[in-house]
Amino acid sequence: MGYADKNQTGLHAIEHASKDELQALQLQRLKATLKNAYENVAHYRAAFDEKGVHPDDLKTLADLAKFPFTKKDDFRKNYPYNLFAVPREQIVRIHASSGTTGKPTVVGYTKNDIDNWADLVARSISAAGGRAGDVCHVAYGYGLFTGGLGAHYGAERLGCTVIPMSGGQTEKQVQLIQDFQPRIIMVTPSYMLNIVEEFQRQGLDPVKSSIQIGIFGAEPWTDSMRTEIERLAGIDAIDIYGLSEVMGPGVACECIESKDGPVIWEDHFYPEIINPETGEVVADGEEGELVFTSLTKEALPVIRYRTRDLTRLLPPTSRSMRRIGKITGRSDDMLIIRGVNVFPSQIEELVFKNDKLAPQYQIVVTRDGNLDKLEILTELRPEYSGKCSDKDVENISGEIQHQIKNHIGVSTKVRVLPSESIERTQAGKARRVIDKRNLKIA
Repeated sequence: MGYADKNQTGLHAIEHASKDELQALQLQRLKATLKNAYENVAHYRAAFDEKGVHPDDLKTLADLAKFPFTKKDDFRKNYPYNLFAVPREQIVRIHASSGTTGKPTVVGYTKNDIDNWADLVARSISAAGGRAGDVCHVAYGYGLFTGGLGAHYGAERLGCTVIPMSGGQTEKQVQLIQDFQPRIIMVTPSYMLNIVEEFQRQGLDPVKSSIQIGIFGAEPWTDSMRTEIERLAGIDAIDIYGLSEVMGPGVACECIESKDGPVIWEDHFYPEIINPETGEVVADGEEGELVFTSLTKEALPVIRYRTRDLTRLLPPTSRSMRRIGKITGRSDDMLIIRGVNVFPSQIEELVFKNDKLAPQYQIVVTRDGNLDKLEILTELRPEYSGKCSDKDVENISGEIQHQIKNHIGVSTKVRVLPSESIERTQAGKARRVIDKRNLKIA
């Protein structure tokens, strides 16, 4: 179904389809996807055969649970082109994620894949409140990262005027926002806070800027951060979800009328939630690891890709498709501190609740002998920096330490620093965790 297939309400027909209509389309597309993967990708043929399953074994959507998972390591083992289901000559674009170790994960797109991607990002921007004719400031990074070009093509498909700013050059970001008067900004939430700080540094009120809608993704963020951004910038902060292995931005997006979790575009991506330890599928509403199977991708079909994002599936509200609950963390960046599971998002919630602290923090993990130590770096808001007494700072630190111990169950040291002491990202994603336990000192 193309982007042009809309009714008089401005929605695609599939966005308000019945559950039976949606599931019939999903089953049809899922059968074709499994067939494409099995017949054209050696990795999937071997994985299916090893598991003893064949595409013909899929009779219902629930049968997908019989099929093997795809993991990030499978991308690295098949680097660069061996997961492609079409000849390399039919690939019109390559993206890759840098990752933290090993080779990057490489993804490819046919012309139809690029068209579908643009359609879905356009659908996402529309759900977020964007419309044709809006000026859209794209501050996601361009290049191999999917964020910049994914947002760019989708905004153009919707009919927006696109400002392809990319990340970094924060002073120039503010200048262009002042000059070009965008209604929409697409950027990581942490970098949006940097832009807000730059407005304030220049003596400008970010609430008075032209921006009305912020479409934020590429990193987990909490409801506390949403509240902070909306308060500081005077905008609607909308959550968009995506990952390069599945497509890029636009796999799911919140609707501005409800702001109750990103709606998964289930006509293109079939979601499951699994127990991350056992791999068993859990019921909607239960928390676990998010898994996606693509339904329309030609170049790179993905079967049961383990995202490592911990969340739950919620029932439909503003659209006929299910939603993703707030991502509470990732099963692969969870910190285990003296036997306690700690997610950065838990720390963020507690830091952001203190009205004297800026929405910036870092988690520093070290090891003293065999004992892990956790230190939280925070900083004062500009209006309090230099004005709080040593006793005030000590009280704030003690309060945060107490809350972390009470809510998370781990002892920490909390340092409250002057304003602008914590490093700011220029690349987009904030560096929230510094794990020094595995660093070797020469």
